[in-house]
Amino acid sequence: MTRWTGDDDHRALREMLGAYALGGLTGAESTALRAHLDGCPACRAELDELRPVAAALAAVDPAVLDDTPLPPLGLADRIVARTRGVPRPTAHRSTLLVAAAVLVAALVGGGAGFIVGSGPAVPREAVAVRTLASTVQASATVVPHTWGIEITLDADGFEPGTAYRVVVTDNTGRMVEAGAFVGTGREPMVCNLNTSVLRAQAAGFDVLAPDGTVVVHAEL
Repeated sequence: MTRWTGDDDHRALREMLGAYALGGLTGAESTALRAHLDGCPACRAELDELRPVAAALAAVDPAVLDDTPLPPLGLADRIVARTRGVPRPTAHRSTLLVAAAVLVAALVGGGAGFIVGSGPAVPREAVAVRTLASTVQASATVVPHTWGIEITLDADGFEPGTAYRVVVTDNTGRMVEAGAFVGTGREPMVCNLNTSVLRAQAAGFDVLAPDGTVVVHAEL
């Protein structure tokens, strides 16, 4: 049996909790995680909190998740306005939120290939990016997954405090949400975005300002 020791291994095992709750681990991974849970009350407690989330997600039909509706314009700005001044969440709560996001990715992708930092390394594909705002500089890479694609946007020059949306266009012209972020001005940022559009079907993506103006365009 593989022995897990040290902080890095504990973190790797903790990141597997979402997949374990959905039954998405291999036999060897499940065995290693169960052995870890026997001696780690903190991970056992976190798994108990994730199980109701996994049960709720299991009732969702993945077929209805492909046609993602676009949120109303200005929604991201309203969310940012509401969250300003809210105390930063504790590390434990943040971990749960990330785990919940991983669980959603597992559901869409059939429970395979979604654990960050586990499994074989996947090559990143460089993307041709065109910026349509003089203040913005950006580059991007794409990683294909079984559940869709992961976009990493490395940029600066977005209006600080302004919320931007990212949408992926598939080869039929359909636009699917890939996430949102808040501009950091001159401070460099690295933003990881995800969409259910598969790599073979993805034609490109756009970064949209609150008024719908395209700020960055990329061809895939």
